[in-house]
Amino acid sequence: MVKKTKRRSKHIPQRTCVGCREVLPKRSLIRIVNGPEGIQVDLTGKAHGRGAYLHDDRSCWDRGIKGGLDHALKTRLTDQEKVALMSFIESHLPDDRPAQEGPEDKS
Repeated sequence: MVKKTKRRSKHIPQRTCVGCREVLPKRSLIRIVNGPEGIQVDLTGKAHGRGAYLHDDRSCWDRGIKGGLDHALKTRLTDQEKVALMSFIESHLPDDRPAQEGPEDKS
């Protein structure tokens, strides 16, 4: 009789969005880091420093900047850092995102 080997599934790191508290795979979130150069967006996910994660959704960024990032990064964001983070998300979010719609009526 031949022994069947079980295949291990690859571990996918999970992180929590500080804006909406939803747990998702690390790669689907944007990392904000409090590192030696201050608060900045870390698109590589490998920069040194304390990190926090946000969706690519404007509402999550608004909630994160209002307080979630302060707590997660163990610092207080300055007005200049808040403006820099908001300008980043404004420039990286497509303006013509389709609005979420419900099912259409076909009457």
